[in-house]
Amino acid sequence: MNEKKGTLYGVGVGPGDPELITMKAVNVLNRADVVFAAASTKNTDSLALRIAKPHIPDTIPVRLLHFPMTREESEKLKAWEDHAGTIIDELAKGKRVVFITLGDSMTYSTYGYILKHVLKMAPRFPVVSIPGITSYQAAAACLNMPLVEGEASLLLNSGADGGERLRRFKEKPESVVFLKAYRNVEDIALAIHEAGVYDTSVGVSNCGQKDEQVIRDIDALCDQRPNYWTLILAKNNKQDGS
Repeated sequence: MNEKKGTLYGVGVGPGDPELITMKAVNVLNRADVVFAAASTKNTDSLALRIAKPHIPDTIPVRLLHFPMTREESEKLKAWEDHAGTIIDELAKGKRVVFITLGDSMTYSTYGYILKHVLKMAPRFPVVSIPGITSYQAAAACLNMPLVEGEASLLLNSGADGGERLRRFKEKPESVVFLKAYRNVEDIALAIHEAGVYDTSVGVSNCGQKDEQVIRDIDALCDQRPNYWTLILAKNNKQDGS
């Protein structure tokens, strides 16, 4: 007897503004059999779910998968494998399984880890990944700040380890984005100043949400405690002709 194959859909739901979810994402959510969303083991909150909820019919079950907020690799690996197994169980029933993730499905996303383990553990199931608008794209639009033009380059990196990756570049990119800037904002600001080429640097918190905040002095950002949804954009306007 042939197994009825389900399909996994990884859906990026955008940065926070509910109007920035794509039509394709909405169509997939409307046809889902079950929707999964990530949450911390410390709470039941999921921003991705809050964004997507208006587009999920009441008849479709929604399940939270809890991930530990830790740097312990073995603990994280167990969570990825366990949650991938939960998703595979639903795929084995022939279901259309949707995993929603904040921003873009392929950019620093929880879905990326889930995808890797599902493909490794059950490669027989088809997978469709739906892109979404990232927080840094939305922040640049909010600021009316073109990030790259002409032959300019953009460095996109996590700020979890501070500004070290920027320091490694002898020739600095014209624009740089630090996501997850909440933890090491002081070192990120220091690395931007050390570079000596960025005449614009702006912090954005809760981009696209009702409590969005723009901080145009990143030194001032260091004096407050940035929340988890904080990013920093820095740009050398002279090199792009501005």
